[in-house]
Amino acid sequence: MISQKIKIKNFQYKKKNKNILRILSSLLKDQSQLILSLGNKYKNNYNYKKLVNKLDKQNVRIFGMGGSILGAKAIYDFLKEKIKKKFYFIDNIDEKTPFNKKENFLDLIISKSGNTLETIVNINIFVKSKNKKIFLTENRNNYLSILAKELKSEIIHHNNFIGGRFSVLSETGMFPAELMGFKASNFRKLNDIIKDKKFLNSLIMNTSAILNYSKKNYNSIIINYDSQANSLFEWYQQLVSESLGKQNKGILPIISTMPKDNHSLMQYYLDGKKNNFYTFFFSKNSPVNKTKVMKSRLLHETHNYLKDQTVNQILEKQSIATQKVFYKQKLPFRSIVVSKRDENSIGGLFCYFILETILLGRALGVNPFNQPAVELIKIETKKQFAQK
Repeated sequence: MISQKIKIKNFQYKKKNKNILRILSSLLKDQSQLILSLGNKYKNNYNYKKLVNKLDKQNVRIFGMGGSILGAKAIYDFLKEKIKKKFYFIDNIDEKTPFNKKENFLDLIISKSGNTLETIVNINIFVKSKNKKIFLTENRNNYLSILAKELKSEIIHHNNFIGGRFSVLSETGMFPAELMGFKASNFRKLNDIIKDKKFLNSLIMNTSAILNYSKKNYNSIIINYDSQANSLFEWYQQLVSESLGKQNKGILPIISTMPKDNHSLMQYYLDGKKNNFYTFFFSKNSPVNKTKVMKSRLLHETHNYLKDQTVNQILEKQSIATQKVFYKQKLPFRSIVVSKRDENSIGGLFCYFILETILLGRALGVNPFNQPAVELIKIETKKQFAQK
């Protein structure tokens, strides 16, 4: 059961919104490509062995923006101890790079539209003709499709019916995951969620609570105690902001990195304006934090309680303590604890957050699948280049 790997403590808000239940029921009956991509019926639009052949041991660079790259980056950071080769993510315009420019890479270039300006700029800066290149874009006559044909490179067709920020469990996220050594089927957990009544009930109750808070114009603060989950919440941040921020509605998600922010933002959270709701996140088995770092030789007797503690144990105690203070202060929060860090758990979180976001969009009366305001920037940018 998925709830054995992901422990969710719900918001204290107890009113189950019946409309959420109806929307969820309708959504699960939907045979859209997006819903199919969350479960075991989805068929990948590529042949992994044929595409990669003998190059699957090469280090990989992934070029993309937003939903084209954030999901893959989240998977890599969350599960990096299990991945044998290095991945580099080029997701902004910046000529400074963390990789050796002389090295040969497998370059994966992703853009749903095939015309993303920043991605086009980056591949013109960094991609060399001798590198193996795979393009992932819609099956349309766009910049990347034309370029791929000119270079005689492989093309994976991005599913036309799945928007970028919802595409992590389709080709966009699963082909990179397979390059990392994982199986796509291990991430697609919709079928497990449907069978797990505890997890499904948590989805309904938390969505009901967030809908209530959003109508009060509350912000969403992610209190993150797992540094390897920062990219996951950058993915979540885009998912929520771009899906729900419409018609003067929506939710502003803010990532708060712990315990650093205990010494900066926490004062505001506890004693400032009460216009936030909170999601605590912690992973019990963080592989980078298992060493017993607190040795007695450096400890004064006043802090002997830290003796033989691992970083992960310290973070867990801080998280529990902070939640107790939040409870006493009557601040709305939920907590998510991952008890086992693997493909199943991050796949379950992807499914959970995608469903939650779609449900919120439908309940708020906005279309969660478009981003009309963002298109205004793209149009105006083209006008700037057209000026003499």
